[in-house]
Amino acid sequence: MVSVGDEAPRFNLIDQNNNSISLAEFRGRRVILAFFPAAFTGVCTEEMCQFEQSTLGSEDSDADFLGICADSRFTNAAFAEKNGISFPILSDYTRSTIEAYGVALHDFAGMPGYTASERAVFIVDEQGDVMWKWIGENPGVQPNYDEVIAASEA
Repeated sequence: MVSVGDEAPRFNLIDQNNNSISLAEFRGRRVILAFFPAAFTGVCTEEMCQFEQSTLGSEDSDADFLGICADSRFTNAAFAEKNGISFPILSDYTRSTIEAYGVALHDFAGMPGYTASERAVFIVDEQGDVMWKWIGENPGVQPNYDEVIAASEA
């Protein structure tokens, strides 16, 4: 599992618009990585909409914002469009990034062999190191949005 102070595992994933996005692109800026289990589920929809409505990732923010889940880019595109989400939602369909960050949720929703992501937030600093993290006790628990905002501005 990735700890605060560790170098953030690098990735190169496809967003909902079929753009390739790598963590390396954000070197010199803070980036918030919000892992979530599945698009179109109640808690995930509420969480991503809360992040969309916050100042995170906006021009007023000191940090960029990325959502990450195992769903396909097609599912992520439909999810973003339906919910008015403007930030990139990255498809980790191989689960390599979810595994690298230590947030794999195996046999998700009672489906043997299916791996989703735990609900987790990592903030990566300008040098590419993890400066803050939160991992939910279970997929139904949302992060404290005020704490995420405060940590991203610290």
